[in-house]
Amino acid sequence: MKSLHAQQHPLADTDYQLAVLNQAEAAGAQLPAFATRLRETGLLPLRPTGISVMQINVGKMCNQTCRHCHVDAGPDRTEIMTRETMQLCLNALAQTDIPVVDLTGGAPEMNPDFRWLVEQISKLGRQTIVRCNLTIIVANPKYHDLPVFFARHGVRVVSSLPHFSASRTDAQRGTGVFERSIRALRMLNEVGYGVEGSGLMLDLVYNPAGAFLPGSQAGLERDFKQRLLREHGVVFNNLLTITNLPVSRFLDYLLESGNYTAYMEKLIAAYNPAAAANVMCRSTLSIGWDGQLYDCDFNQMLDLLVDAKAPQHIRDFDLGALTQRAIVINQHCYGCTAGAGSSCGGATV
Repeated sequence: MKSLHAQQHPLADTDYQLAVLNQAEAAGAQLPAFATRLRETGLLPLRPTGISVMQINVGKMCNQTCRHCHVDAGPDRTEIMTRETMQLCLNALAQTDIPVVDLTGGAPEMNPDFRWLVEQISKLGRQTIVRCNLTIIVANPKYHDLPVFFARHGVRVVSSLPHFSASRTDAQRGTGVFERSIRALRMLNEVGYGVEGSGLMLDLVYNPAGAFLPGSQAGLERDFKQRLLREHGVVFNNLLTITNLPVSRFLDYLLESGNYTAYMEKLIAAYNPAAAANVMCRSTLSIGWDGQLYDCDFNQMLDLLVDAKAPQHIRDFDLGALTQRAIVINQHCYGCTAGAGSSCGGATV
């Protein structure tokens, strides 16, 4: 499957995506603006509580083309962060006490300077999270030693696994993905990841296969742990549940399947002020592959830069100004505030 970008699909244009997200309100439908809900619950303008995570997207290239990918990543994407831009990120990081750097993509490991970046973050004494799709580990012999590399630098590995069954995982991510993911998980377990007492953290990420909210994070974690251990001998630390946001390929799915309005109504009805108060954009700074700054990874994929009053590129990094910024919001933000909330760290309440 080609990316929307390679297909020259209308939804590859972020202005078009934003028009779709906002047209219902303009037409008078019962889809209130997200800003209205924030105002009603005393959270507008939404502002940071601090910056504890620097999330860096090192490129949109990926070995997979998943049906619900909000990045529209794939083998045909060529956007990649250069070492020069990585150095700007490291320079900014060194000015702060931000404790966590979250590396994402695409498949971040496909960036030719990925390992160098992890090593430099480690030298600065910061925790590295890598968003690993698992199959990259077994995709090519040059990646087979990634578990050992991760362990050497104390990397926290966060990996997507849509379900503990092969059929549901492959339906979302492609034929054979589940089997390759299990192989990669076993390789991670072999070096200590997910093993009690090892200190090597391995978390899995679950997101629904369709137009519905995830179930209880605790309940799903229990089911995943039991099934993966019993059927595949695999162990892990935590399961993180993430709500699908109406962005890029998932937005395409919603429109093609006729589920868009119903899904948005579901998100809006499930708006939770406690979840809204804990959204990840309040503690995260997102950096694009080209160094531009965003409030979160989803805003990044919609080309919604941070507030114009704050620095908009990592070369102009100013922690004080960025901490005081007003967070940019739009209709897709309902996804992070529905039910138990959703973030890159899972449920928020």
